[in-house]
Amino acid sequence: MIIVKSPREIGLIREAARVVAVALEEIREYIVPGVSTQALNDKIDEIVRREGAFPGELGYYGYPASVCASVNECILHGIPSKKKILHDGDIITLDLVAKKDGYCGDAARTYCVGICGERQKRMIAIAEECFYNAMSLVKPGVRVGDISHAIEETAKKHGCSVPREYTGHGIGRDMHEDPSIPCYGKPGTGPELREGMTICVEPMILEGKPNVRVLGDGWTVLAKDGKLTSHYENTLVVTADGCEILSKL
Repeated sequence: MIIVKSPREIGLIREAARVVAVALEEIREYIVPGVSTQALNDKIDEIVRREGAFPGELGYYGYPASVCASVNECILHGIPSKKKILHDGDIITLDLVAKKDGYCGDAARTYCVGICGERQKRMIAIAEECFYNAMSLVKPGVRVGDISHAIEETAKKHGCSVPREYTGHGIGRDMHEDPSIPCYGKPGTGPELREGMTICVEPMILEGKPNVRVLGDGWTVLAKDGKLTSHYENTLVVTADGCEILSKL
């Protein structure tokens, strides 16, 4: 289903995405060795509410926190915990949705904790490269499969893989709307993008094999081989001749 937003709706999504961008930028100074993922969750919750928004993930299908905090081999949906302490050289992905005035913004960033090695920095850089290669294709008339293919091919170029089970998505009143935007795909297939669509392109990258497993909490998704993962996401609006990132300062 193709969902095109009105200028008013795009303005509201832009504001929700701004809140996400502010929170993901301000949280950087708190990502240090010795901090718990729960402390990061609490600080993000505070920032989002200060900006007049609500953390959209909190309570979503029962999710118990305000942000997903995924460390090292955890690729998605890591639940913040006082027991999960960050260490020098870890990498952590924070995936945040803010809802304001009935509309959502969504973005994810992977950060270094303290001093990271080249391996960790490389994983962060690959996820960002995948995003920007895919974003460069976004414009009216392009198919979702073109975007997905660009993500997969960029990851493969670096010897990495992408999960099959989790995707990017449309966004608006709900954090997950049509169309689904996988991290893999065939060019020329899938829904056609139209001006006024708002979408989340989110490369999720596995250092090793694409296989994942979900823990007993029903949320936490890990790389089966225990290798590193990374994630980079932004909310985009399709414009007349390309796209604009809404979730970046």
